[in-house]
Amino acid sequence: MHMMSRAIDLLEVGPRDGLQMEPQVVSTAVKIALIEHLLQAGVRRIEVASFVNPNKVPQMADAESLLAQLQRPDGVYFTGLVLNRRGLERALAAGCNEIGMVVAASDSFNRRNQGVDTQDSIAAWLQIATAARAAGVRAQVTISTSFGCPFEGEVPIEHVLDIAERLADADPFELCFADTIGVAVPAQVSELLARFHALAPGMRLRCHFHNTRNTGLANAWAAINAGVQTLDASIGGIGGCPFAPAATGNIASEDLIYLLERSGVHTGVSLPRLIETARWLQGQLGHGVPSMLSKAGPFPGPADALH
Repeated sequence: MHMMSRAIDLLEVGPRDGLQMEPQVVSTAVKIALIEHLLQAGVRRIEVASFVNPNKVPQMADAESLLAQLQRPDGVYFTGLVLNRRGLERALAAGCNEIGMVVAASDSFNRRNQGVDTQDSIAAWLQIATAARAAGVRAQVTISTSFGCPFEGEVPIEHVLDIAERLADADPFELCFADTIGVAVPAQVSELLARFHALAPGMRLRCHFHNTRNTGLANAWAAINAGVQTLDASIGGIGGCPFAPAATGNIASEDLIYLLERSGVHTGVSLPRLIETARWLQGQLGHGVPSMLSKAGPFPGPADALH
């Protein structure tokens, strides 16, 4: 039954990437309760907020207030997403002990998402990584639109690898390839990761997949087989990017954990508690969530075991 025996870290992105697409602003109290549920499920890395312009992403306007009210247990990382030096300063002041920067592989998306071209964001990352380390905070970086751009279409793999090498010059804690609009297929994932491993064999890698075209979990499995140490996922499969048309649906944390644990990949995260959390979240949001396990329940055991 079990095909491998290794461990994979989960970076839970629901409180940030998941909630940023909700049409109604989610209260700080609900966000705090969500994060506490995730901690109780054993999640140890949570992307809690983004430090961006609140006029562009209203759901993240309470980032400082949220961090001020959160209790962070030992060994837990609360990640703040930043896009520039100002965002870094806010994240550090708020108490994030990990920051994540995003650089898009396509200029069109980078300008739409961040207001500057890709080269400017690369330059900003090099400064941000240095400043974060000086502050004692670990810094990781994500290349968004690594597998395709909603405005430019296909993104050449050589271009993505060139950006990755330049970002790696700042010695990030981790480098992530993101399928921002959910267009990747496993063969692409395998090729990109294999080629980057050949360029930087010691680099810690992470992947971020959306399930927009129903390939998210297949891509996650390809990434594991290609040696990634961490995968992003969102509780309930909620979320997407407000700057990418139709890019809804991160892979669901509970669906991913089911796939991994049943395949002998250890995560340290409780599947029953994740399912409980996804079902609780539906009530808070006032609508259903895309994940399968929140509907079907765990196996083995009766499907209604958690009702």
